[in-house]
Amino acid sequence: MKASEQYYLQYSHHVEIERQQAIDEGKNISAELAAKYEKLVLMQWNDPQREEMAATYIDEMGKQPLRADFSFVEPSNLPEILMERSAAELSAVQSIPYEDLADKMYGAWLGRSAGCLLGQPIEGWSKERIMGLLRETGNLPVHYYISSEIDPEIAKKYGVINEGGSYGNECVSWINNVKHMVEDDDMNYTIIGLAVVEKYGYDFSPDDVAESWLNLLPLLRTCTAERIAYRNLANRLDPPLSATYRNVYREWIGAQIRVDLYGYINPGNPAKAAEMAWRDASISHVKNGIYGAMWTAAMLAMAAVTDNRQDVIKAGLGQIPANCRLAEDIRSVLNWYEENVNFDTVVERIHQKYDESNPHHWCHTLSNAMIVAASLLYGEGELEATIGLAIISGFDTDCNAATAGSIVGMQKGARSLPEKWVKPLNDKIRSGVDGFGIVSLSHLAERTMKLIENNPYLK
Repeated sequence: MKASEQYYLQYSHHVEIERQQAIDEGKNISAELAAKYEKLVLMQWNDPQREEMAATYIDEMGKQPLRADFSFVEPSNLPEILMERSAAELSAVQSIPYEDLADKMYGAWLGRSAGCLLGQPIEGWSKERIMGLLRETGNLPVHYYISSEIDPEIAKKYGVINEGGSYGNECVSWINNVKHMVEDDDMNYTIIGLAVVEKYGYDFSPDDVAESWLNLLPLLRTCTAERIAYRNLANRLDPPLSATYRNVYREWIGAQIRVDLYGYINPGNPAKAAEMAWRDASISHVKNGIYGAMWTAAMLAMAAVTDNRQDVIKAGLGQIPANCRLAEDIRSVLNWYEENVNFDTVVERIHQKYDESNPHHWCHTLSNAMIVAASLLYGEGELEATIGLAIISGFDTDCNAATAGSIVGMQKGARSLPEKWVKPLNDKIRSGVDGFGIVSLSHLAERTMKLIENNPYLK
């Protein structure tokens, strides 16, 4: 097990993230716990008491009450989430000609793959490093995938290497190293969503999603909140306890990247897409971690029936609590766009609020959702512009470009996507999900259409 893989299973490494997460959630942290934190950070890593103390610290932090002055209302259970939605932002079910759907579904799978492939090789890079490489290789504004076949001095300057691919990929997934869409967790979960609904139907339960993970996905294909939830599930801690037990990543981006399929199969029905996303997200996340998933799925459902980017984003907002941190952040982006604030200034404001050098901010739902919203708005409905803006904004590049690309792909349909972004995919994807292997994207789109044909919740 690599050091980075071990990191996510050791409580000793979770203490700082738990402290920040508790502050975000508005918890009133006791003086006793604050003192315990100070003691923990001074202990040696190999001290056998440190791991035990870290685990109890996380347990005790979970019991802390909210501050009296915390202004947000952020439930995690579905009935309360539905009660806290804004009636003004709710969208009615809309219909779409069935003959248009097949092209849109294929477009969504292609757009998600293209965005993910663009962002994967630079995942974890700072915005400055990304911009520097793109600028010095003549790819700014972004007009194509990123290659490692560049001037050796530029490659050395920015640490462009070919060895060390992620998720079982032999090389880093620069465009010159790939022959199809490579494996990535963003894509694995979209495929798992397909497998879940194919097996259990539209009324699957959180337990069904959990069982699918354990059956179809190896542990080391998971990260952060998903890895903690996986461990909890293996220890017979069922949802929703699997999401909360010693899970310091409970509001990170993981659920937001998992739920595109539920938007795909509910075209024009944001409420159903969001409700299905809740069932998936609730096995590993709480509060804004869940809301990010519901927002994304609802946006994709709306993207099937309208090209209006603001309406798509607002449809997502209509499915989450009106007074939550995510809603506040997304409304900020919408307001800046409507006030004609330029994109660079919007990104600067996001970076002022969230520090990309802080892992908790870098991988959080909120910071990355703001980038998705901004990329959609300022990308003006074009795939190239949208996924390009997503990666130059920094933070979680492959996740954000994948989500934004998925939405644009749904809106435009496969036939309208630029060939230069689609052709390198060769209509294939390599999956780490058991039973899929290398499969054609068009086949996945066809299977998605079969689910829609049996959707009991569409008009």
